[in-house]
Amino acid sequence: MHVLITGGAGYIGTELVKSLASKADVHTITIYDNLSRANYNVFIGNAFHGNNKVQFIKGELLDSRALRKVLKNVDVVYHLAAKVTTPFDNTDPHFYEQVNHWGTAELVYAVEDTPSVKQFFFVSSTSVYGANTDWVNEATAPHPHTVYGTSKLRAEDHVNRLKNKINTVILRCGNVYGYSKSMRFDAVINKFMFDAHYTNRLTIHGNGNQHRSFIHVSEAVKALTEALIQDIEPGTYNLVNRTMQVLDVVESLKELQPELEFIFINQHLQLRELRVERNEVLNEKFGITPSKSLIEELDQFRQEFAF
Repeated sequence: MHVLITGGAGYIGTELVKSLASKADVHTITIYDNLSRANYNVFIGNAFHGNNKVQFIKGELLDSRALRKVLKNVDVVYHLAAKVTTPFDNTDPHFYEQVNHWGTAELVYAVEDTPSVKQFFFVSSTSVYGANTDWVNEATAPHPHTVYGTSKLRAEDHVNRLKNKINTVILRCGNVYGYSKSMRFDAVINKFMFDAHYTNRLTIHGNGNQHRSFIHVSEAVKALTEALIQDIEPGTYNLVNRTMQVLDVVESLKELQPELEFIFINQHLQLRELRVERNEVLNEKFGITPSKSLIEELDQFRQEFAF
């Protein structure tokens, strides 16, 4: 089969390319990315030497002509491309709306005009739920509180049009963490890991009691890979496997690094709560329940730093 990955040079994309390249029934993988994050790590090293499956096309989601050209003969689309630096999304809401919302719309329009495409996987975000003091699941009505979350929900609306035409799956990812050579350091656990390792000090916004739901990058990639191989009903699924307070992460790091210091910024603020229920069917089907404790994962993570 022929696979297209938008945002294939990104955090999840880099690992997904590597995973799919090892599958015998995947014949070609096209990375479609505008390299806006200036992340070139997917191109470095010899991971694909002797493997002629992987190719790269630099392009924009809003370039409808380029999308239709690159989709020719593609069987499966993974749509990962997005503007994702959420702490700063309110500084340029138009950019998020253009890329995440209308960029997805252009991709869906192009897929609708491409008969060869039979499967479509969209990586959305649990940010579409906004904030909630109760646990949320797929039956909970989305109510995003950020420009990023709103743009992803609007993107979902376009993707949902495909469900009656092709096998379409939306995966709402929690906060992604864990080592990848294309990792993001604006993600909370990854930033904590860097700061703990190199500065011995963490900065915690609010009181640290706020809950967040997480998914390790390796487990996210496993789910995306297995969704291609195994039968999965079209629909929308939450892709999370840990829910914890920010202070839980801090305490785990303190166990690994007892001398670690931390300071609170605006400790009086009660930041938003979001606790997302694991989709047990998805977790059991794809085997993405954590096999290690958080401390074990973080310890393995810090071994990847260069010095």
